[in-house]
Formats: sequence, C-alpha cells, structure tokens
Amino acid sequence: MIRYLSRIVLIGCIQTILITGVVLATDHNIAETIRNKVELIRTTQTLQIDDAQIASITVLPELYENNGFQRLWTNSRNVEDLFNAIRTIDEDGLRPDDYHFTKIEQLRSRIGSGTPSDPALLADFDLLLTDSLIRLGYHLIAGKVDPEEHHPHWNLGVEIDDDKPAVAIQEILDAGNLAKEIEALRPQSIVYSNFKSALKKYRAIKSDGGWEPLPEGPTLKKGMKDNRILLLRKRLKITGDLDSDASNSDSFDDQLEQAVIRFQNRHHLTADGAVGKQTLAALNVPVENRIDQIRINLERARWVLHAISGQFVIVDIAGFEVFVYKDDEIVWTSRVQVGKPYRETPVFKSEITYLDLNPTWTIPPGILSKDILPAVKKDPNYLKKRNIKVIDRNGKAVNQETIDWSKYTGRNFPYQLRQEPGPDNAMGLIKIMFPNKHLVFIHDTPSKSLFERTDRTFSSGCIRTEKPFELAELLLDDPAKWNMETFKQIIDSGRTQTVRLAKPVPILLFYWTAAVEPDGTVRFKSDPYERDAEVLQGLNGNFKFRKRPVGRQ
Repeated sequence: MIRYLSRIVLIGCIQTILITGVVLATDHNIAETIRNKVELIRTTQTLQIDDAQIASITVLPELYENNGFQRLWTNSRNVEDLFNAIRTIDEDGLRPDDYHFTKIEQLRSRIGSGTPSDPALLADFDLLLTDSLIRLGYHLIAGKVDPEEHHPHWNLGVEIDDDKPAVAIQEILDAGNLAKEIEALRPQSIVYSNFKSALKKYRAIKSDGGWEPLPEGPTLKKGMKDNRILLLRKRLKITGDLDSDASNSDSFDDQLEQAVIRFQNRHHLTADGAVGKQTLAALNVPVENRIDQIRINLERARWVLHAISGQFVIVDIAGFEVFVYKDDEIVWTSRVQVGKPYRETPVFKSEITYLDLNPTWTIPPGILSKDILPAVKKDPNYLKKRNIKVIDRNGKAVNQETIDWSKYTGRNFPYQLRQEPGPDNAMGLIKIMFPNKHLVFIHDTPSKSLFERTDRTFSSGCIRTEKPFELAELLLDDPAKWNMETFKQIIDSGRTQTVRLAKPVPILLFYWTAAVEPDGTVRFKSDPYERDAEVLQGLNGNFKFRKRPVGRQ
C-alpha cells in the first residue's frame, strides 16, 4: 500500500512539474512575443494588431519594459472592469471602438473558447487592453479633441501625474479596483455628472422616438386655436416643459404659454410665450442634434474641470453670463456682453489680481487701427467728444490739433490714446483686471440697454458685466472695508483708484453651448462663434494623440 501511494504521489509530482513547465514555457513565449512587438514599436513607431492600431508608442513600451515584458492583465477582475468601462463609455459621450472594444471582445471570445495557451493571441489581447486603458485615461483626463486646434490662445494645460503616465498606469493596475480607479479619472465635478445625466435623458427621448417637427405657419400665441397646438403640446411634454398631465386642447391657454416661456428660457430665446420663427426653429432641432450638443460640452468639461477648484470665476462666452463658483457651487451670476463674431472673446485662463475704480482706458492697437483712426480722419472732433487724450512716450498730453492724422496707420502711430474717467468711458466706472496678452478684462459699460438682448455679442473682445460692483465685492471679500458705500464714495470723488485683491482669484474665459442646472434642467445656447461643428467632428473622428501631448504617450 505504501509503495502504491508513493507511486501515486510520484506520478502527481511529475504531472505538476510537466504542467508547470508548460505554463512557464507559455509565459515565456508570451513574454517573448510581447518583447518582439514592443521592439517593433520602438524601431518603427507603429504596431497594428489585425485592424487595430496601437496608439501609445511611448507609455506602452515603457510599461512592458518595466515589467520584464510579462503580461499586465493576469487579474481577471481588472480585465472585466476595463471591459465594462469601455462598453459603457458612451455615457461620457465617447465611442467604445476608440478603445478597441470590438477587437477586444473578439479576442476575449476566442480565448474563452479553448485556445488560451496561444502566445500570440494572449500577447495581442494584453497589448490591446493596455493601449485601451491608456487611451481611456488620456481622454477622461484631457479630452479626446485637442482644444488648441479650436482655441489658438489655449493656455490651460493638464499634466498626467507629474509627467509620469507610465507610473500612473502601473499604479492604477496595481490598485486592485480598476473600476474605482477609472471613475477617479473623470472630472470630479457636479457639472460633469449633470452633463452625463442630461445625455442619458436625451438618449432616452431618442429611444422613445424623439419628437415630430412642427409645421411652419403663423406665430402661435395665447388665445389662438390651431391644429398645430396639439403637436406643440406633445412636443413640450416630451422635454418636460409642459406637465405630462396637462390638457390636450387645441387652444393656446395660459398653461401652454408658461410652458413655451420655460422652453424659451432653456434655449436662450426671447421669452415672450409665443411660437415665432426663432422658437419654432429651436423646437424643430432634432433630438440627435441636442444629444451631440451635450456630447460636445461633455468634451469641453473634460478640457477644463480637472484644472479648476475652490473659488473661481467663469465667463460663459456663448451663454453671455459670468459665474462665481465656490466649492463646485454657483454663488453669484450676472449677464455679460462679449466680443462680436469678428472680434471674438478669446478662451484662456488667468488670475484676477486687481481692479480700477474710475478707470482710464488705453485704447489697444487693434481697436486703434480698425476703429479709432478711421473715425478721427472722418471727424476731427471725434476724440474730444469722447474725452480721449493723445499721450506721447513720456506720458505727456499732446495737442490733437497739431497731429497730421492722414499720415498715420495703426502700425506707425507714435502715440497712445487714453480715454479719461467719466460716465462715458468705455470701461464704465470700474474694470476688473487679470493680466493677459489679449488685453481683455471685465468692466462696467455705459451701454446698459444691450443687456436686455438675448444675443449679446457687442464688444471688441472684453467682457462687459451688468453687475460689476457686486462682483468686485465678492472678489475683495472684505465687506467691512469694501462695500457699495465705499465704492460710491470713490466714484463720486472722480479719482482713479487701484485696489489689489488680497489673494488672486482664478478666472476662466470659456465657451459652453449647453448647461445643466442642479435640478436637471438642460439649457441649450446658440453657437455665436460657430465652434461646435469642429468639436463634434473631432469627437466622431479617429483616435489621435495631440501635437503637443499631455504628459507622454
């Protein structure tokens, strides 16, 4: 019996040795296959696995070199977490196949069907999973579309883990909960999660058939009866502007008027309660277009939300508003006027450092050449009418009548033009300064009536705000010293006074064409600078790393 048992044990040991040898041989073969493919990337800067292109030609090789070319995806939970993250990435407005979803699914099926020991198959699967994770992390942190392609003055960079993305990816893989690690890569902001909820809502509307367009016809307004009103009611119920249990009457009643006003407010239209041409056009925008609009702004959120926190100011260029955020909540807002389409307000980040009361305005070169000099040549009294002085290089005033204006252009003009303080100053009574090369800032304006317009593209690039002194109070954050009474005293004195902030406040001039309020209300805006189409094209295009990369690829 003892001899029999000994033989069984011996046989078992031999089998174990043989199996272990096969496993070791397989692992070695996989490692050698990975090594060969990594070396191919190093030498040719490219690798294609069937029809799937490996995008990461720097980080991926570094990861495998650091791990002795061994597989990185031996933890089945990590594989499952990544697979689920890619499968559901459309919830972020991104496309699963940007992360090799179809190819990974095919390889996964083949491995599960009985050929798991194929070194080439397992190597390809491992490499694709790694490239997918790098792609996914890259997009969730910095966006798929390069903002510099759409905003030439972009200065809001995002660094990936101190420019050591290979280390960051390794830590994510080693953490033991890949799903949690991927979630942490998303912007941790209520703004981002609200956009995701809005996307889900409008995709559900699409799944239910969307909405039927309203035929053209006379303006629909309260008191009318029209067959189109039944369709209008149905349309407004779909998006929640009209209660679902509201009447189905073909009469335009008070309840329907309020629903139209809600729709108009959500779409930045004149809220008159009547369905004219502009409101009809907004009602008839297909649900697919609204889904794309939300996707575009989810992408924009990925560009910026990682880089702002605490207290900051956002100028919403397309929405014609300025907000003050504290800890991810809006604490103040005001209407603004922004640059004309041919003099766009630029997108960039800076810090508000000081403000001027009773400001002067030194006319910038662009406005000087395009507006002021031509006007002076037509009207010699143009500058006097507007309290604008000519200043030489020594800061001394020059007699305007001694200047031969006909021989000067913006390029050879040897003086500065400065508008003195006063109620007619283009800056109004206060300007809020954040150093930047574009010479734009936030300021008061004498043109108060323009705030009533729905489209407020009136400036030469600066931001005119409706409530500048309220913003100044918030920024200075010292109500005992700096309050409306103090501001009034200084303004009444007529003297120019500079006030520095105790602590600079970050400011972001940005372009949003959609927004979601805390209660889930989705607002759609116009696209005054026509930027949405290019962002959408990038979102729907092929994966590519940026010309000036975030971290390394």
